Amino acid sequence: MENNEAWRILIVEDDERLADLTKEYLESNGLHVSVEPNGSRAVERIQNEQPDLVVLDLMLPGEDGLSICRKVRPAYAGPILMLTARTDDLDQVLGLEMGADDYMGKPVRPRVLLARIRALLRRIKEQAPTLTESADGGDAPEPVRLVFNDLVIDRSMREAWLNDDSIDLTSAEFDLLWLLSSNAGRVLSREEIFTALRGIEYDGQDRSIDVRVSRIRPKIGDDPVHPRRIKTVRSKGYLFVKEA
Repeated sequence: MENNEAWRILIVEDDERLADLTKEYLESNGLHVSVEPNGSRAVERIQNEQPDLVVLDLMLPGEDGLSICRKVRPAYAGPILMLTARTDDLDQVLGLEMGADDYMGKPVRPRVLLARIRALLRRIKEQAPTLTESADGGDAPEPVRLVFNDLVIDRSMREAWLNDDSIDLTSAEFDLLWLLSSNAGRVLSREEIFTALRGIEYDGQDRSIDVRVSRIRPKIGDDPVHPRRIKTVRSKGYLFVKEA
């Protein structure tokens, strides 16, 4: 990734040796890294320092990663990559529900961690509205606002409204909602969604897309049991319906 010297990463990890090794590896690849070993102090640091990305361990002294994620989300919009030593899907699902953008199992391979971090940071870079699209015969720029009756989704503001009331969406949820709604009327496979949002291939096991869809549905006024707006197409993927 170009010009990644400016990216500021906060690692919240109480294993000093692991944190130092991770910090050294990431800094050798051009990232600026800080480490916080205490969960209670991490909340204040994330809110005050507003790092570009947080690598958050699930098990911490003072306060666990799930609690930290829940507390900082109202005041921190950046990506949170959660690390868990457990293999239980429940931890991963809970992390996503608390607002994490991605998760990795420990022990972490530094090269894989760097790839995940770069994918999340690349998404931030690509989220910024571009002003350079051609206006003289080139491709038409992607719309910045989509309207579906009582649902409005604005990419430039990264906000959505239902009946003029603001919808509380995490960064990852907004990205998924925008991807589905900007492809309204077309079935997107989990593979397509995963690659578009994460920048890496879908392994067939990750449940993050399904978890986020289930969280988005009630927020946009959809029926979780019999959805009309975001439909599950069996064995294919998800379909955002233009006229729900």
